[in-house]
Amino acid sequence: MVKVGIIGGSGLDDPKIFQEADEVSIDTPYGKPSSNLTIGQIGGVEVILLARHGKNHQYSPTDVNYRANIHALKEQGVTHIIATTACGSLKEEINRGHFVIVDQFIDFTRHRDITFFDSFEDGAKHTPMSDPFDAGLREVLYETSKELGLISHNGGTVITIEGPRFSTKAESKMFRMWGADVINMSVAPEVILANEAGIPYAAIAMSTDYDCWKEDEQPVSWEEIMEVFDRNSDKVKQLLANVILKIK
Repeated sequence: MVKVGIIGGSGLDDPKIFQEADEVSIDTPYGKPSSNLTIGQIGGVEVILLARHGKNHQYSPTDVNYRANIHALKEQGVTHIIATTACGSLKEEINRGHFVIVDQFIDFTRHRDITFFDSFEDGAKHTPMSDPFDAGLREVLYETSKELGLISHNGGTVITIEGPRFSTKAESKMFRMWGADVINMSVAPEVILANEAGIPYAAIAMSTDYDCWKEDEQPVSWEEIMEVFDRNSDKVKQLLANVILKIK
């Protein structure tokens, strides 16, 4: 039976997307997840919503307990995870409000717990990561976004930085040289841990700004990110509601 976990990023942790909802508090061997789990249904499909940064956005990207979040969803029997995230565009053609259904990541974080396999006492664990985002979920997300008339890019590399500061211009230009398409602060190690847990994972990245590489644009600000995200959050919710009904 399909049970979908939604990890809601900034501005997309709204339980009103459910027809009915209950809130559940749980603990894990890694501590408490970022928020209580909101459990409900969309079109008859059971869905569990988790607010990545907490209900009041109280956790910085570094302080998010990614291991507890993924473990909590696995413990609840989630069969698929769809994450939402704000991102900065590193490409001219990815404009504000565009969606990117990312297929690769670069982990540029430094201070996070990035694996469930801290010990090799029971044997070495090296998880393949060549294709970290589930192809089936990505296809459904992209095709559904086209049906809804949303501007989406099929594939792209997201680079995750530590934060909470934004990039320098030198860093932003370097990330472009590396081949990254968008930049954020949360996909890694989330996607890594989902793969280790064996849960198909995909991410909807919404472009909210041009980071700071684009000389004819003002450098990114938090206020700008939230303004663009708030303006487009209903589109993301519409996409999620339609995609969930197609997952098999």
